[in-house]
Amino acid sequence: MILEEYGALFGESLSRTRIAVPEGTLLYRVAGEVVEMAAAYHSDGTVFLRTGDPVNALASFAYGLGWLDAGSRLGLFEPLAAHPPGRVDACIPDSQSGHLDEKTHRYRRMLDSALAMVETGPDVASPLYAGAEALRSAAHSWYAEGAEYLDAGDRAGALARFSYGYAWIDAGVRAGLFRITGERGLFTV
Repeated sequence: MILEEYGALFGESLSRTRIAVPEGTLLYRVAGEVVEMAAAYHSDGTVFLRTGDPVNALASFAYGLGWLDAGSRLGLFEPLAAHPPGRVDACIPDSQSGHLDEKTHRYRRMLDSALAMVETGPDVASPLYAGAEALRSAAHSWYAEGAEYLDAGDRAGALARFSYGYAWIDAGVRAGLFRITGERGLFTV
């Protein structure tokens, strides 16, 4: 799939997403914030793509889809959906190779740090504890897969996975499932 199709898939998914929890509840507010973050990153990615910055477009689309999918996994949205980074042919021109390299390695470091700087918030007996652990596990898996892609020389694939995984941690923080134990600047709170 080319980057333009990835952005279009994101836009279509966003347009079909409906908040599944009752209006006026605390979870409705969380759902609103999660979908707002996803929409903002879809918009950012579209602008980056239009202005000739496929590196930031790719990172924005993957990050925004991560927010959407984490919210779906939490049961905040319908229809339930998942849009993990597949094979996106980002078509990053050689002239942006340095930018891609820098951003991919930076996002790897940031996701690694973010994973180390959160702890599960809900009590172990709470069903939300299992939810927090599911989000953490997803982020760890995307980190590991991103590292594999990076080791194989696919920096665009790695960036998409690091960005997507990072969103799962950020969405968990925003939903109150994680407590930040380190640098707050790594999170969108």
